[in-house]
Amino acid sequence: MTKVEYKHTEIAVKKQLGQNFLTDRNITRKIVRLSGVEPDDTILEIGPGFGALTREIIDIHPSFTAVEKDPKLAAFIRAEYPQLQVIEADFLKIDLEALSGGKKLRILGNIPYSITSPILFKLLENRHTFSSATLMMQHEVAMRIVAVPSTKDYGILAVQLQAFFEVSYGFKVGRKVFKPQPGVDSAVITMKPKAGVPVSDPRGFSRFVRCAFHQRRKTLLNNLREEYNLEAVQPETLKLRAEALAVEDFFELFDTLSLKPL
Repeated sequence: MTKVEYKHTEIAVKKQLGQNFLTDRNITRKIVRLSGVEPDDTILEIGPGFGALTREIIDIHPSFTAVEKDPKLAAFIRAEYPQLQVIEADFLKIDLEALSGGKKLRILGNIPYSITSPILFKLLENRHTFSSATLMMQHEVAMRIVAVPSTKDYGILAVQLQAFFEVSYGFKVGRKVFKPQPGVDSAVITMKPKAGVPVSDPRGFSRFVRCAFHQRRKTLLNNLREEYNLEAVQPETLKLRAEALAVEDFFELFDTLSLKPL
């Protein structure tokens, strides 16, 4: 069992919580600068751990909200930073609408590798509650988010998130600046919700994107024909694979389709 100690608090690292603690203060400063947080922002930090990122945010905004699932770490943050509102809970179960209080949140966090996708899709569902999310995650996942068409990384995650967010790659973070050291490198990205909703049925669009990429090596025709009426789609388009389409092409194609009756 791996244990980490900081300021007389020792915890047994829980793999299921993806606990890898950042030790390089230069990195945390870069994350906060990249986020663009201002003193009057409503800030939410996901998983503060031992507060490496927390102490940098406090330099700009002395009082904000942090969500920490581990009871021992939540107690540590409360004791170390009594001015913060610490919510001891699973971020995936937090009501972001209630937490925002009618104001747009600025979200920051070093998010656990094990639940990166659920966190991203929670943010997608709740994009109306925040103005930006600056997140550190596994480098491989970051590359999949910012990927461009006709590359191996381009897929469901890229299309789903780029459809509703302006996404940007910040910088790479090597594995050696964490304790315990993970087996992969990390990266920091920023996501900012787009001003308008690009499709009339966001849930339907998400279903459509998953269907289009169902089997990457197959054409759009083969992936879509069982669920959608394709009569209005150009034959040349149906010969393509999903990875060949830009996000705007997915919007256009979705607008021409209708689900087949059950």
